[in-house]
Amino acid sequence: MRKAVVALGGNAISPPGEVDSIRNQFKHTRASLGSIIDLLKQDIIPVITHGNGPQVGNAALRTEELAGSIPYLPLGINVADTEGGMGYMIEQSLINRLRSDDIHRQVVTLISQVLVDENDPSIHNPTKYIGTELPEEEAQNKAAQFGWSIKKLDNGNWRRVVPSPEPIDIINSQVISELIEAGHIVIAVGGGGVPAFRDIDGNLEGLDAVIDKDKASALLGTQIGAELLYIFTNVERVALNFGKENEQLLANLTLAEAKQYLADGHFPPGNMGPKIEASINFLEGGGKQVIITSIEGIQKDSSGQNGTIITH
Repeated sequence: MRKAVVALGGNAISPPGEVDSIRNQFKHTRASLGSIIDLLKQDIIPVITHGNGPQVGNAALRTEELAGSIPYLPLGINVADTEGGMGYMIEQSLINRLRSDDIHRQVVTLISQVLVDENDPSIHNPTKYIGTELPEEEAQNKAAQFGWSIKKLDNGNWRRVVPSPEPIDIINSQVISELIEAGHIVIAVGGGGVPAFRDIDGNLEGLDAVIDKDKASALLGTQIGAELLYIFTNVERVALNFGKENEQLLANLTLAEAKQYLADGHFPPGNMGPKIEASINFLEGGGKQVIITSIEGIQKDSSGQNGTIITH
């Protein structure tokens, strides 16, 4: 069977402006599974990855609020916790859907560690926002209490920032490959995986950081030899001049065009940029096709024609 990586965005499961209840998360998770079933019917075995931006922010907030009562948990543990919890949600929903469609596949969630460089430039210049906006005094107090880095926003509030180092290696990729070869569906690299580095003795150590899930998904796809990468986000197509009067939706992109548009600044770092970078990495690593779209977009046409298709 051919292999695909399907990356579900955290905002696709917890859309902005909607109450982030478990009921709603399950609802959106179930809505995303049609694409998984379509792939299986085409003899494509998917590895499912997912974002966790809204969810890990909430987990960190709970840790902060209860810091006086229970031990404070580092960010890496929050990532692992949400990777397990969201993996359970996706796994249970998919098992039920497979049963209703009479498809006989095993589903397994794997808590994934992802290797990063402890000297990655982002470690000393964190820019990834996490958690809620805070007034300056409260932000300064929490920074002192928890050892945070914080940055001022344009509206005058402050917010915590953490490093987002580049993924180097998916520690569990060999196990994932073996499970796929056995025909099982794997849920892995949730939230980009738990960041870890190797110390002077070669042992793994956790890191207070987050990894971009699309870049980690692309790396996983390269390491397991996947042909296809699906990136689900909250828009149906990639656009040039996004949000402007001259916005141009793109149905197809070549690798060379994606590189050029990225260099021209069409895809900002905090939005579509990492998804395009991940697409470039995947195609240069041996992948054949990337499809970027919304869950609703892929359901309209499982071939991906309602999304943006990037190829060589």
